[in-house]
Amino acid sequence: MDTVVEALRAALPASAVATDDETLSRCSHDDAEWADYGLPAAVVFASGIDDVAATVRIAAAHGVSVVPRGAGTGLSGGANATSGCLVLSLERMTAVTEVNAAERYAVAEAGVLNDDLRRVVAASGLWYPPDPASQSISTIGGNVATNAGGICCVKYGVTRDYVIGLTVVLADGSIAKLGRTTAKGVTGYDLTGLFVGSEGTLGIVVDVTVKLRPLGGREERAIVGYFRSLTDAGRAVAAVSAAGIVPSALELIDRTCLHAVAQWQGWELPEEANALLLAKVDETGARGEELAAAIEALFRAAGGARVERASDPDEVDRLFAARRLAYPALERLGPVLTEDVCVPRSAVPEMLARIEAVAAEAGVVIANIAHAGDGNLHPLIIAPEGDDDAKARAKVAFDRIVADCRALGGTVTGEHGVGLLKLPGAAEELSPVVLGLHRAIKDALDPRSLLNPGKAFPNGA
Repeated sequence: MDTVVEALRAALPASAVATDDETLSRCSHDDAEWADYGLPAAVVFASGIDDVAATVRIAAAHGVSVVPRGAGTGLSGGANATSGCLVLSLERMTAVTEVNAAERYAVAEAGVLNDDLRRVVAASGLWYPPDPASQSISTIGGNVATNAGGICCVKYGVTRDYVIGLTVVLADGSIAKLGRTTAKGVTGYDLTGLFVGSEGTLGIVVDVTVKLRPLGGREERAIVGYFRSLTDAGRAVAAVSAAGIVPSALELIDRTCLHAVAQWQGWELPEEANALLLAKVDETGARGEELAAAIEALFRAAGGARVERASDPDEVDRLFAARRLAYPALERLGPVLTEDVCVPRSAVPEMLARIEAVAAEAGVVIANIAHAGDGNLHPLIIAPEGDDDAKARAKVAFDRIVADCRALGGTVTGEHGVGLLKLPGAAEELSPVVLGLHRAIKDALDPRSLLNPGKAFPNGA
């Protein structure tokens, strides 16, 4: 590895290559609790596409694995280092290089934070909808790697729905520009779509072209429902779906999450708040009022103990802040093992009931937050620091939840990616034929498995 590091230092700026213990440790893993990781031999901080290509070429020449990294906010181990690898950080690539208001697209380097892209395009009257809860700290490159969703994806779609072009560095260091900037285009295979959600296993994304929507034309109203049980809240979710209503957001937070946020932020909670549903509609005028009233009625019919409406923008933002703060609030209580299961919307009540049963049987604390409008549930299993018995019980609960999700026709990951934590579940979900397709694609683009080995699909190493 000394030879590799010397070659990198000869090819790159002096500040690009780090081998000190603090940096190696900081960049060796993401935010996934309990996912395995090793210590990299070096971390390369790329400042542009030439740095990325040079790093990959040097790694390929020496047969060294490369693990790409954005902000390290992932929750599945997708950015975890393997021992002796090169971690290739894109966090310094933070330029939004183009905003085309006439054609409604923008080009951003992989290290641009989601929130920063949204702010930049807003100055041109445009909107980038995908809004993961980590939007203030997660990068566009990382969002592409996992096909991130977010609070408004129930109506406006996920990352894949907005990515129309990519520049990627392939396993041999060559550069491929994929996609288009036109409104339509079907020339060749959809290679852009293939790379979205590939978790850095097929190539390293260095910039992203995203389509945008007009910023205006929306009038937000929030409907807040407090429920005495998770199951009642789940029934309300299913009822909204059955009524054919597509809210711009429909989020669930259980009592454990609410109390963690309230204690952290000094908020007061009503007694009946064992589960909270936050719905949002953004249609204007009478149509918006009609939809808000319909959701309010469905919440009440499903057992909402207290249902309110809010239209003041500051109040709407405050309510949804509780959802965005839920995960960091829970992290203050101890290590969190995060699930990312997605079930059919009609199965949400049953899945929530099964999660509660798993918590009781395994003897663990499970908090629940969810993008309930599209069935994407995030059970968060909390185990005290240093309690190995609790950690073992948490792992049992994790596996049970995955099995229950699959039994209800669901998928093991809705937006966090497979990474390392979901490999066993993916092995159950993907048929041998489909696994063979994955292997064939990986072999075609990365025949020596040097790019993020062992991630994204079983037998990926």
